[in-house]
Amino acid sequence: MEYVTLNNGVKMPKLGYGVYQTPSEETERCVLDAIKIGYRSIDTAQAYGNEEGVGNGMKKSGLPREEFFVTTKVWISNAGYEKAKASIEESLRKLQTDYIDLLLIHQPFGDYYGTYRAMEEAYKAGKLRAIGVSNFYPDRFLDLHHFAQIKPAVNQVETHVFQQQKIAKEYMKKNGTQIMSWGPFAEGKNDYFNNPVLKEIGEKHGKSVAQVALRFLLQSDVVVIPKSVQKKRMEENFNVFDFMLTAEEMLQIEKLDTGESLFFSHYDPKTIEWFMSMV
Repeated sequence: MEYVTLNNGVKMPKLGYGVYQTPSEETERCVLDAIKIGYRSIDTAQAYGNEEGVGNGMKKSGLPREEFFVTTKVWISNAGYEKAKASIEESLRKLQTDYIDLLLIHQPFGDYYGTYRAMEEAYKAGKLRAIGVSNFYPDRFLDLHHFAQIKPAVNQVETHVFQQQKIAKEYMKKNGTQIMSWGPFAEGKNDYFNNPVLKEIGEKHGKSVAQVALRFLLQSDVVVIPKSVQKKRMEENFNVFDFMLTAEEMLQIEKLDTGESLFFSHYDPKTIEWFMSMV
């Protein structure tokens, strides 16, 4: 496994297992399968409704807690100091752990300053090993970074071959924040798995399109958390450390970048209304 060192010295696996949209009743089994394959970093969120499944899977694996790197996120409905503080305790309970390795603010809505204060407090108390944000575009990221006492260690944003976050990455790197990808396969959008560039490169290495896409992100210093409920796919996604893309291949994939989201924009009023409808 390859690791990144966060801005507070904590080491984080570059490849993890995500459980977004994994049904709560399936999460325990999926997490156990992932652990057996070799995954040690697990990414969940309060909004996913499956933190308990993650906690059960880790506990039933029989491995010591310190072998795992667990990420979860504070949802919009828990924004603000008091609600966030209570939600952190609830996440700890559901995950069956005394500490969370990485806690993120899931979306930059509501009183996320109050949320971050609660996270800083929990960090100082040893309940969190690292804190950060998710879906913070450069403007809000820089705002929070400037005023925060404990600088965000991670910003998890939509990152894949068609949205490489080149500008956002520049500001994160400048300010010592690690970029982490959600949706590394863009949920198959844009005919992702039939992309001719990725297919041709994959054939040269004897690898799948998915493996080439993950390898590109890893070599671009992006932390990835691919999700699958199929053990075969989990194994495929994990088997990306035995080959390297050439500089020319990296450049070919870099040219696929559109600089646009395939999901949503926080600058679109309709998107904001949609998020608010879920609170």
